[in-house]
Amino acid sequence: MITPKRFLGSSGPLPAGRMAFYRLRQVTATEEPASVVGTPVAAASESARAAGAQIRAAQRLRSQRDALSPLGLAVIAVVVFGTFNGHPQPGLEGSGLGLTLALVVFAASLAVAIRSRFIERGVGLQAAVIASLGAASVTLAALQPHGAAGLAVGAAVWMAMTRLPLGLAITLGGATTVALDVALALAGSASSEVVASTLGAALFGLVAYFLKQARESQDRTEMLLAQLEDAREQQTRAAAIAERGRIASELHDVLAHSLSGAAIQLQGARLLAEREQATAKMRDAIDRAGELVKDGLADARQAVGALRGERLPGVNELEALIDSFSADMKLEVTLRVDGSVRALPADAGLALYRGAQEALTNVARYAPGASTKVVLSYGPDHTTLSVEDRVAATGPPAGVGLADVGGGRGLGGMRERLERAGGSMQAGPTATGWRVELEVPA
Repeated sequence: MITPKRFLGSSGPLPAGRMAFYRLRQVTATEEPASVVGTPVAAASESARAAGAQIRAAQRLRSQRDALSPLGLAVIAVVVFGTFNGHPQPGLEGSGLGLTLALVVFAASLAVAIRSRFIERGVGLQAAVIASLGAASVTLAALQPHGAAGLAVGAAVWMAMTRLPLGLAITLGGATTVALDVALALAGSASSEVVASTLGAALFGLVAYFLKQARESQDRTEMLLAQLEDAREQQTRAAAIAERGRIASELHDVLAHSLSGAAIQLQGARLLAEREQATAKMRDAIDRAGELVKDGLADARQAVGALRGERLPGVNELEALIDSFSADMKLEVTLRVDGSVRALPADAGLALYRGAQEALTNVARYAPGASTKVVLSYGPDHTTLSVEDRVAATGPPAGVGLADVGGGRGLGGMRERLERAGGSMQAGPTATGWRVELEVPA
């Protein structure tokens, strides 16, 4: 039976090569996935933020215009009611026919202009509809000077200022107002009525202009805030990348030097063992130490690459990891995959890979010779990796394994990495050995 003490650290000093190897494992336990340091993610984040600001601006525009649609229907009703109660009245001949046609064109044009999908049309079509609206309003004023033509012209100016670019809106709104003044003057209206109609149209235009400016100002402010957040994020990311590069250089210089020196010393020890005719067991131990140092160098390069934003290992490399442990540590390890295989996020895949690596290292350290089963299960909304070893009833061979090697932080480092990926871990003894279960939401 294997007891929980298997995760406790050693009390004796470690050789230089092994110390560097396990320090590297502690360093890589805190590294972040490459997906958070690369340019593509930054570009995606910026585009998503800007697109969100644009979508919200379009939603505000649509909401504002939808809210004003009932007001447009009310204007149509008031103009129709005022025209039928004015003099002359709409009819089928003479000026009455002109009023009828102008009223129909006005009502149809305004009904089209207040539709929510009208803003999706081209500027040319919108200008044509609003121009017909203004022409119908001026016709109503010319044929029925004392009717509701002033309100109709105000609606045309309002639609021009809110729907069209500023230059075109001023041109069309000004032309409609001037045409109204001319029509009223020719119809014999007093100068005060002409001035009042001019001021009314100007008031409609100014209110519409300021409302449009306020909305556009809000849109620009939100876009500037989004761009500011992007700039701050890029600045923070640049500083983090620079710091990662510095740390990566330090790790490379220190670990590569230490492990390379250890590898050279082990090669010398191997030659010395052959010269002194050392036992086969001692030569095997030296060869094994050399392989561990070689793996440590590979892991060091991988850790440095991770800090520099290179691709990190994931569950796709589990089979190679298991083959390596089976060959180097003489472990009997099997892998089983359940469920539909799918791509996992970089941090989740890395957490499962590192967890399997640490769990297998602990099997070699505390239960050499144990039969180990690794199961990778893809669930509907999560992925689980379990590593379970089973030892014979007599337990692992005495004095064999790596129980006196390591820093004792394997369990804590594994748990911290999984928590950063949003996952969880369970570990504990079973009836025949020890089981570690890792779960990530992916």
